[in-house]
Amino acid sequence: MKATLLAAIALALPALAPAAQAPFASTYRPITSGPVLIRNATVLVGNGERLEGADVLMRDGRIAKVGTGLSDAGAAVVDGTGKWVTPGIIDVHSHLGVYPSPGVGAHSDGNEMTAPVTAQVWAEHGVWPQDPGFATALAGGVTSLMVLPGSANLIGGRGTVLKNVAALTVQDMKFPGAPHGLKMACGENPKRVYGGQGQSPMTRMGNLAGYRAAFIEAQAYRRAWDKYETGQDDTGRKKKKDEAAAEPPTRDLRLDTLAGVLRGEITVHIHCYRADEMALMIDLAKEFDFKIAAFHHGVEAYKLADTLAAEGICGALWADWWGFKMEAYDGIQENIALVDRPERGCAIVHSDSAEGIQRLNQEAAKVMVRGERVGLKLPPERAIRWLTSNAARSIGIADQTGELAEGKMADVVVWNGNPFSVYAKAENVYVDGALLYDINDKSRQPVTDFMLGQEVTP
Repeated sequence: MKATLLAAIALALPALAPAAQAPFASTYRPITSGPVLIRNATVLVGNGERLEGADVLMRDGRIAKVGTGLSDAGAAVVDGTGKWVTPGIIDVHSHLGVYPSPGVGAHSDGNEMTAPVTAQVWAEHGVWPQDPGFATALAGGVTSLMVLPGSANLIGGRGTVLKNVAALTVQDMKFPGAPHGLKMACGENPKRVYGGQGQSPMTRMGNLAGYRAAFIEAQAYRRAWDKYETGQDDTGRKKKKDEAAAEPPTRDLRLDTLAGVLRGEITVHIHCYRADEMALMIDLAKEFDFKIAAFHHGVEAYKLADTLAAEGICGALWADWWGFKMEAYDGIQENIALVDRPERGCAIVHSDSAEGIQRLNQEAAKVMVRGERVGLKLPPERAIRWLTSNAARSIGIADQTGELAEGKMADVVVWNGNPFSVYAKAENVYVDGALLYDINDKSRQPVTDFMLGQEVTP
């Protein structure tokens, strides 16, 4: 049965916000919903706690309370007996929308392979909201995601954090208040892409030289703008009121982004496989005084797990991808578990795949099995953080989501059992308290415009 276009929009489209003040600002508005009380479930809070026979109350798009014996006279009651409840899953490394389905050349909008440094491009300007992958990810419990540019370039551009809702525009999906994330890449990809064209970088030496040159430019650019905005002259002296106002520096979109990194306004996410290269990138960040939020893919992250924990850097990693190129050769299936092991470790299970994003709970389950085989204790209440609170921390939205905590967004998944079972399915998925997916109700299974009128075999 196919929904009509108007019905699909009425079901899932947020109301438009007032006109945006900043360029391409979020116009996301939560879908209006009444209070919901989930009763008597196993609840994984997302902070390491597990509650048995517990209740979760959602009201006005937020978590109102988590506990036992809760009541709300006006709430719709969901029987959670035998079910598990978790925060919504957050995928920190997705290319949905910029490499949408169907995977054809006309949809290839994820890599601006025209120069080694393309910090001026924003992934959100290539996101296609009609990508059917958003709906299939929602069915897997994914309520938020960071869409990144690809990894062909040393600095590929800005990523964007989205709420996983059906929408007409990417602005209607943008997570309110979430920072942009800069996508960088080290290793084989940039040196292969540009070395193959006979230009720099052709080697890993060229990679590092390219980052340094870009950030040296950004430092000078930032100083020029800081001087202009604070009203200083060339000697650093504050100008007098009667002195002529200086002309502003010339805007440069590429350097705008890098200066934003130096100011701490944009998080940094680096595609990097080898431990030795991660160490070099940490030194690069210290040289230019910026913070790395996470290394992505990092099949050798286990080799410097203690360093990552000490530096406060997350590892956004695959459960078991390895060996498909030389820099991925030394991967082990215990990687994420070992990154999670130190006291301040921040391990994340990510997808980098339109298929994998639908089963991130199962990817995390693989990690649990491999970690437990080497003697680590990885109960569900610990593992859920790899998909929720740690992910939220790395992309700068932990104050809003990632845990079932009072006042946070009511991004909630009700599972038919232990979410780390191969048989687990997301039965109900709430985004800001609104039921956007119900496995038993076709009218609560979003259909994108692209899929309308197309026959789909279950």
